[in-house]
Amino acid sequence: MDTDWKVVESRVEYETGWYEGGYDEVEQPDGTMKKYYWARLPPAVVVVARHEDDVIFVEQYRPTVREEHLELVAGIVEEEDRGEDGDAKGYEEAGIRELREETGFVADDATLLQDYRVATGVLRHDRGVVYAEAVDRVEPDRDENEFLRVRRVPVEEAIDVARRAPANDATIEGILLAREDGYI
Repeated sequence: MDTDWKVVESRVEYETGWYEGGYDEVEQPDGTMKKYYWARLPPAVVVVARHEDDVIFVEQYRPTVREEHLELVAGIVEEEDRGEDGDAKGYEEAGIRELREETGFVADDATLLQDYRVATGVLRHDRGVVYAEAVDRVEPDRDENEFLRVRRVPVEEAIDVARRAPANDATIEGILLAREDGYI
């Protein structure tokens, strides 16, 4: 693999409370210069949660794409989730927390199915998919901008529901990973 790519300049052009964006000006292997634009987002977790014979989904409006989506629970891996045990533990802790906050379903533990980089042509963003068995239910503790409804989907319908338009990458990936690993 050719790694002869020299970054001449790296610039953050804007910052929001959610992400930052900018570009790297790069000398390519043939000596030409090109700006590669990127957006950096914090790590996120997607939760494939099972309760009895159902997978837990949430239905919510996504203003960015102006659509209502039925999707898996997901959220940001907060600093307090990361601890000293590395990325796997951070994704697992964040998954347990997000599941409880968004749905009220409580899981004692979670298992990291996969972590990976997302949309590497434009994003600097890591995602982990975790599996959790929901064992109890309490009152959700949603953020002030979370307006969602919890939906229970029978396990045997989960992939069809995930693929139904409007579909999204995180939900399809999560369901496929959990199915491949034998969790659903």
